[in-house]
Amino acid sequence: MLIEYLPLWIADYLALWLFLVLTIAMVAGFPVTFTMMGTSFLFGLIGLHPGFFDLLPLRLWGVMTNTMLMAVPLFVFMGLALEKSGLAQELLETMEELFRNVRGGLGISVVMVGALLGASTGIVGATVVTMGLMSLPTMLKHNYSKSFACGTIAASGTLGQIIPPSVVLLLLGPVMDVPIGDMFMGGVIPGLLLVGLYCLFIYLSTFFGTKHVPAAQEKGATFDAAFLNRIFKALLPPLFLILAVLGTIFAGIATPTESGAMGAIGAVLLTIINKKFNLKMLHDVSKGTIQMTCMVFITIMGASCFALVFRGLHGDDLLRTLIDSMHLSGWQLVTMVMIFIFILGFFLDFIEITYIHIPIIAPIVVDYGFDPLWFGIMFAVNLQTSFMTPPFGPSLFYLKGVCPPEVQTMDLYKGIIPFVILQLIGLIIIGFWPELATWLPKIIYSN
Repeated sequence: MLIEYLPLWIADYLALWLFLVLTIAMVAGFPVTFTMMGTSFLFGLIGLHPGFFDLLPLRLWGVMTNTMLMAVPLFVFMGLALEKSGLAQELLETMEELFRNVRGGLGISVVMVGALLGASTGIVGATVVTMGLMSLPTMLKHNYSKSFACGTIAASGTLGQIIPPSVVLLLLGPVMDVPIGDMFMGGVIPGLLLVGLYCLFIYLSTFFGTKHVPAAQEKGATFDAAFLNRIFKALLPPLFLILAVLGTIFAGIATPTESGAMGAIGAVLLTIINKKFNLKMLHDVSKGTIQMTCMVFITIMGASCFALVFRGLHGDDLLRTLIDSMHLSGWQLVTMVMIFIFILGFFLDFIEITYIHIPIIAPIVVDYGFDPLWFGIMFAVNLQTSFMTPPFGPSLFYLKGVCPPEVQTMDLYKGIIPFVILQLIGLIIIGFWPELATWLPKIIYSN
């Protein structure tokens, strides 16, 4: 093997060199999957016997036959179908009228709609684009500053990454070795916590000048029978879908994969009810589902190749030894890991972080005695910030694509700063009170 001819300072730490080279290459913008596979094969040929790669087909087969991952295309299909159903527009119009007489009511209505759409779809791109098209012109018309309006929409659109059924939680469950149902239940209260922090921030912002948020609101809706009927019609479809998907999981009636299938059927039924269903819609949704599913699974395959070589080079043992030599307490380790993941989120996608870095770090943290469910939710909240942090935050790109010409990229960057801070505050709160993530699963299972 070539490792015999390398200097000791390289040979002894070959796994860490693999980790470092891979991270630098991805930050530099090289294609993720090919970078993972290429660097893994290169370092594997240097440090391992070629026969070691005979294990790789078994790993890839295990990914393709994982029944939990079968839920990914189902939830993606559900989210994309709901985008076409017209549900978001009805929700936003009704919520805007409902909160009109509340200070900052339009911004609060955007957050509430983002939460409901997140609990219905779990797809960031669809939520941000839909809300950007509908609510951004309205917020600008009502004298919200460009930065504040963009920040509110981008942050609200990312709520679907912690509020179940979330694709992030769906992918994190197998990595953390936690049942997906537990991950979904664990994400409910932290998701609602973020919703509350966003709404409180928007409300309080109206008391500190009107530069970004208008203090005065127009006259609110009249709560007559007609308006109550509108609220009922707007809220019933998403609540029905949430009950069909999450209710069946929480009640133990269906597995996440089965509930994903129910959600996909429910989303199609909603498009039919709203008279949005046609062959073109079905073609577009199916094509989008295939594209996103292929992206997820090919990334998982590349990460499986990396994990195989990293462990073959004893990288996990080496990392444990390095951490033990630092004599860190459990909380010091958690803090260091959270800061590391937060920084990675500026440059890498959540799928890459989930399948490359977390499988290496999570077992070490769990060995320190921390609850894997709580730690998985902490990861999810931390990863949620990666959707908004420049320069590669997906929500920023999605929103910029539908912004009016007068909205500049810098307006988006300025707007997300307070909401990223709020997400970090939420992360700290969950860190100090782990019961926010673990209480609901324990209560449900105890009954």
